Amino acid sequence: MKNRFEFRHVLLILMVACIVSLINWAHSARAAGGAPRYFAITNARIVTGSGAPINNGTVVVAKGLIQAVGESVAIPPEAWVIDGKGLTVYPGLIDAGTDLGLPKEEPAESAPAGRGRRRAAPSGEIAKGPEDRPGTSPWRVAADEFKTDDKRIETWRNAGFTTALTMPDGGIFPGQASLVDLAGDRRGDYIVKAVATLPISFTSVGNFWAFPDSLMGSIAYIRQVFDDSNWYAQAEPIYEANETKFERLPYDRTEQVIARELRDKEIVLLPANNSVQILRALRLADEWKINAVIYGGQHGYEVADAIAAKKVPVLVNLKWPERAKDADPEGEETLRELRFRDRAPSTPAALSKSGVKFAFYSGGLSGPKDILKNARKAIAAGLAPDAALRAFTSDSAEILGVSGRMGSIAPGKIANLVVTDGEIFDEKTKVKHVFVDGRWFEIHEEPPAEKVGDHKTDEPPGAPAKDMTSGEGVGR
Repeated sequence: MKNRFEFRHVLLILMVACIVSLINWAHSARAAGGAPRYFAITNARIVTGSGAPINNGTVVVAKGLIQAVGESVAIPPEAWVIDGKGLTVYPGLIDAGTDLGLPKEEPAESAPAGRGRRRAAPSGEIAKGPEDRPGTSPWRVAADEFKTDDKRIETWRNAGFTTALTMPDGGIFPGQASLVDLAGDRRGDYIVKAVATLPISFTSVGNFWAFPDSLMGSIAYIRQVFDDSNWYAQAEPIYEANETKFERLPYDRTEQVIARELRDKEIVLLPANNSVQILRALRLADEWKINAVIYGGQHGYEVADAIAAKKVPVLVNLKWPERAKDADPEGEETLRELRFRDRAPSTPAALSKSGVKFAFYSGGLSGPKDILKNARKAIAAGLAPDAALRAFTSDSAEILGVSGRMGSIAPGKIANLVVTDGEIFDEKTKVKHVFVDGRWFEIHEEPPAEKVGDHKTDEPPGAPAKDMTSGEGVGR
C-alpha cells in the first residue's frame, strides 16, 4: 500500500509538472509570436482594404492565413482571443522599395576628381564594350543574400510594416529584387516571392577608361542587352531542335536570365524622378516592350496625364527633396529647386486624380517614422487618406503581382495585419499588435530615455508590459 501511495504521489507530481510546463510553453510561444497559430481579434473596427470598414467585427487567423472576417464570425475554440475594443485592424503595410536585410555595398575606392586632378586608373579588367557585360549581374537574387539579423526588420515591423520589396544595389543590372515578409525563424520563412522585379539603373558604372561612361552609353548598353536576350530566346529552341545543323550557342549567363524574365513578363523597374526622365522611361518601356514600373516619380505632378495614358504604374519615393543639411545657409537656390521641394509631396494626389496606380517606398529614409511622416505630407498636399492606405497595401500588392495573397483583409490571404489605437496616419496613433504570416507580435512603447538626475525605479513608467507567467516581454 505504501509503495502504491508513493507511486500515485509521484505520478500526481509529474502530471502537475507537465501541465505547468505546457502552460509556460504556450505563454512563451505566445510571447515569441510563434505557436499557437490560431487567433481572433474581436470587437474591432476593421478596414479591409477592399470594401467598406466593418465597425464592430472579428478577424480570425488560422495557420498563417486569414480564416474569416466579418461582424458575425465563428471563433475556433483553440484560438487566442484579443479584445479589439477601441482598436482598428488594417492590412499590413508594404514598403515597395528598400534594402532591408541586404548587406551594404562597399563604395569603390578612387581618387577625388576635380580641376587639376586626374582619376586613378581602375583596378581589374576594363569593360571595352557591351559584350563585356559591365555592371551586370541579373542572376543575383536578393532572397539568396537576405540577412535575418538586420535590426531594421524589427523596427519596420513594430511600425506596422509586414512586407517589403528588398532590392540589390550596384551596377546597371544589379540583380533581382525579392518580396519578403518581416518575420520568420529562418531565411526561407521570410521569402514571399524570390524573383519579384528586375531593377535597372541608368547610372554609369564606368569611368574615364571604361564603357559605359555616360547616360547615353548606359541606355545603349541596356538596349543591347535586351536585343541580345531576345535573340537568345529565339535562337535557343531552334538550336535545341537542330543540334546537328547549327553551331552551338555560346554561353552567356546574362542572356539566359534576361531572356527568361522577358518571356515571363517579369516587372522591370525603370528609374525616373524628374519629368524628362519619366517621359524618357515611358518611351523606353514601349521600345523595349517590357512590363515596366517607374520608380522615383517625384516630378509626377508635371506629367501625371502622360503616365496615365501609358498605364504604367509608379513606385513613389517618399524621401521628399530637402535642402542639404551642409548647404551654405547664405547660398541661393534656384526657383526650380524651390518649386520642386514645395510641390513634390503633391505628386501622389496628382497621380491619383489622373488614375495612375502607384505605391509608396521608403527610398533610403532612415526609419518608418519618417516614412509615415512623409506620407502625411502627401495627404496634406491633397491625397485622400484611403488612397494613401491603398498605396501601402492593396495597390502596392497589385503592382508587385501579389494581390491574390496580400494587400487586403479577406479569407485565404496571408495574415499580415496591423492593429492600432487610432487612424493609421494620425501622428498620435500607436501600433498595438502586428501579425506577420499569422505570427503575433504585441508592440509596446520603448521607455523614455532617462535624464541625468531622474529618480531610478525598478520599473520606469512606460516600460514594456511583461507576461508575468513567462517573465518575458510579450512579443519582443
